[in-house]
Amino acid sequence: MAKKRSGQAEFVKWFGPLLDALRHLGGSGKPREVSEKIAENLHIPDKKLEEVLSSGQNKFHNQVAWARQYLVWEGYLDSSKHGIWALTPKGEETQLNEKQAREIFLKWVDIHRKARKNKSEKEIINEQEETEPDEAQTSNKTDLLEVLQSLTPHGFEKICQRLLRESGFENVVVTGQSHDGGIDGYGTLEMNPFVSFKVLFQCKRYKGTVSRAQVGDFRNAMIGRAEKGIIMTTGTFSSDAVREANRDGAPQVELVDGEKLVEMFQKVELGLTPKVIYEVDLPFFEPYMDIGKKK
Repeated sequence: MAKKRSGQAEFVKWFGPLLDALRHLGGSGKPREVSEKIAENLHIPDKKLEEVLSSGQNKFHNQVAWARQYLVWEGYLDSSKHGIWALTPKGEETQLNEKQAREIFLKWVDIHRKARKNKSEKEIINEQEETEPDEAQTSNKTDLLEVLQSLTPHGFEKICQRLLRESGFENVVVTGQSHDGGIDGYGTLEMNPFVSFKVLFQCKRYKGTVSRAQVGDFRNAMIGRAEKGIIMTTGTFSSDAVREANRDGAPQVELVDGEKLVEMFQKVELGLTPKVIYEVDLPFFEPYMDIGKKK
């Protein structure tokens, strides 16, 4: 296990050197090239470079990979899909000392701790020191709903505003802080060049169930003001709420529960990074395992 100082993972000390190494490489480089350039610049002894984790992974490169991940989150490095690490314009101009690196580290550990309430800061740090960044993120499977539920109420309204914009709505405005009869915002949905209509929306950052009465209150607030309404929640809707939303003779209210909300984020890839995961197919290799063995 890597040594830590005051709750700080050892890889934090590579934040600044990683940016310097990429500048020396012309702004981009392959992961191993970057690790080697850091080692060269800092004259790191071979003994240090050859240390391995309990998993068998090279400890130094693993630490550099985690340093890179934090710099991507902070916007200093581009998140490449082709195995190339590259500086962003922000990263080109940035030099980090140990204090600044620690501040970035603590900022993102706190963000992940809040998003993953079942993990302590210490557990997150220990986990990162023993796994590769991509491997850890795959195994964590941070739940999007947990992240959305960790936002402030106004933060959830703002992310819903962004989601509606990404989904084709125009002139989307958040009015939630005015407590306008339960209306959190409005926007315009254009069906075609000739037809468009105003839509009011409400955002409920819930873990529980939205009731029939709440749907009814929202509809009452929207009557005479818009043709359509949407309620978005990280929770669920009761059966009565669904029936109320689709009641004949009343303005229809579209209900977006937590599951549908996740699908909408996935459809527009908002705040999500698609990944292709390869798993070893052991049955495929099984016939080859005994080839060449002496009987």
